[in-house]
Parts: sequence; structure tokens; C-alpha cells
Amino acid sequence: MRQRSSRPSANNGGSGTGPFTVAVTGAAGTLGAGVVRRLAALDGVRGVVAIDVARGPQRTNVTWRVGDVRDPLLDRHLAGVDAVVHLAGLHHPDVTPAERRAANVRGTANVLEAASAAGVRHVTLVTSAMVYGACPDNPVPLDETAPLRAERDDSLVGDFVEVERQAESHRHTDPGVTIAVLRPATLVGPGADSVLTRHFESRRLLFVRGSAPLWQFCHVADLEAACVVAVQQRLDGPYDAAPDGWLTQNEVEALSGKRRLELPPSVAYATAERLHRAGVTRAPASELAYLAHPWVVAAHRLREAGWRPEYGNVDGLRAQLALAADHTAFGGRRVGREEALGAAAGAAGATAALLGAAAVVRARRRRR
Repeated sequence: MRQRSSRPSANNGGSGTGPFTVAVTGAAGTLGAGVVRRLAALDGVRGVVAIDVARGPQRTNVTWRVGDVRDPLLDRHLAGVDAVVHLAGLHHPDVTPAERRAANVRGTANVLEAASAAGVRHVTLVTSAMVYGACPDNPVPLDETAPLRAERDDSLVGDFVEVERQAESHRHTDPGVTIAVLRPATLVGPGADSVLTRHFESRRLLFVRGSAPLWQFCHVADLEAACVVAVQQRLDGPYDAAPDGWLTQNEVEALSGKRRLELPPSVAYATAERLHRAGVTRAPASELAYLAHPWVVAAHRLREAGWRPEYGNVDGLRAQLALAADHTAFGGRRVGREEALGAAAGAAGATAALLGAAAVVRARRRRR
């Protein structure tokens, strides 16, 4: 355990008592760059320390410090900082679970420890509303008092659950620090890349028969704004981030112009599990539940803190569909437009396997 700094915090991370300095990890990424830009323009911010493994664009009021969030000496980069917005991590579907967990879980643990060692008094983390789990009996909508029912496996959702466990543990280890945990709905817009966004890059939308999915989309720009509110208000605890309401499966299909690929639950989950074991997809079969069951949130707490999303669910879906037009995904594996035909003909995209399963089901029906 590193020795904690006795340096008093200049402002305790945006509590409104004077100018403060904010560090942003993952500052060269799309989300991080947006948060850096917004914070640097605020009157109450003395300066922004942008931390990443490579420098991003130079901006007024921004100082770049090149480093990895897993660096045991990360606290050196946090010297003089009052608040940290931790956005560094690996969330896209193409990395191995080991790589992803090292970046997301070990990286977050190191940021929390380094923040305490440097005397930082406020930290903002970003996980996902997926931590509530996708269950047929979920309340609609959920709020921050709901239990976290997501599986603690080696999936990205499992990473988020572990990050939240670390945040709760750190509150007890260092009671003087406040930790805001933002839980956005399905993140969409520039830079958003997940199993859920790639769902809309497929030619057909997988639908598990008998399910009643509800869709909710948080635009990257609105998550940037939520991070700023978390710093300004020194929020503490979990805060859901989503626009009002949600979309049904029929509404999503009508807006996207994509037809559904309907499979019985037994076929859908068994096929997803086989594809995962074969290494065709990195996402475990448990993530299929997020396409089948509701996990929408109300975000009342964040609104009470002053956050106002600019993008509704329809806006968010349309923004993601516009980005999806440049890609084709086969069972979560993304290929460019020019590669789509070759990938479809090659050895085994997951979508082809699901389509084959659907054909078997249809053949059985005809025989009956």
C-alpha cells in the first residue's frame, strides 16, 4: 500500500469553494477527449491533467502526462490534482478477457489507490446499467436502489461488477474520498463499440422468442456531460444515466428498418454458448440476456443533480445506425463493408451459425 499524501486538497474536487484541478484518464479516447474539452472550458477549473498512453490534441488549460493507469507510480501523475475522472479501459468486443480485465479491473484498483496516495478527494468512475442484470422480473424502470444481479463472470459486465465492488471497498478504506459511479444505458455515438452496438451492424436483429426486450440509449455526448456534473457537484454513490423512457423491440425494428431473426431460447443460448467456446465470439452466452430482458433505468438522481440529456432514445438509436452503416458485424465480429461478402462466405461467422439454427427450426416446423 502506498503512503497517502498529507497534502490538503485545494477544493475537494469541485465542491464549489474555489478553482480546482481535474485529471482525466483515457484522455485521448473519444469519451475522454470530450470530457477534457468540457472541463477545460469551465470557469471553476484551474486546469485539466490529461493522462493516457499517448498524447491527444493540445488545448488551452490542459497538461498532458503520458502514462498507463496500471503504472505503480501513477500517483506521480496525480500530484496537485483535486478530482479524477477515470475513463481508461478496454470495452470493445475484440480483446481477450485477460487483456480486458487487466485494463479495467486492475487499472481501476490502481487509480483508486494512486488517487488516495496523491491526496485526491473525488473520483468519478463509469460502469454500465448492465450491472443490474437483464432479468424478466426486473422492475421497469430500475433505480439505484435495485440489487446488482449481473453475473460475476469473465465478461465485460463482470468487469463492471468488480469495478463497483472495488469502489465500495475503497469507500471503507479511505472514507475521506467521494466516488461517483455513473451507470449509462447502452452507450451509443462516436467511439461506442460493444456487443450491443454491433447488434445493429448485423443484417437481422436477433430476437429470443417469448422475450420482451426494452431498449434505452445513452449518447456519448450525454455521458460526457454527466461526468462534468459528477465533478462539479462532487457526486457520491451510483447514478444511472439514460434519457426518459425506452423503445420496444417493434419500435426498434421500425426505426432501423431491420427485420428480426427469431429463435427459441434453447437454440439461441445453446448456439451462443457453442460459438463462445469455439472462440468465434468473445462474449459469453450470458450476455444474450441483455437482448432479451429489460434493464432500463430512470436516472432521477442524476437529473436532480442538474444533468439534462440532449439525446432521446430515438436520437441515440438513429445516431448509432448512421455509424453502423460503415460496418457489418457477424455475431459480434466486425468487418468493413468491402470485407462483408468475404466474411459471410468464410469459415464461420456467428451470424451464419445463428441463421443456420433458424433454418433448422423452420424445417422442423414444416415437418410438423
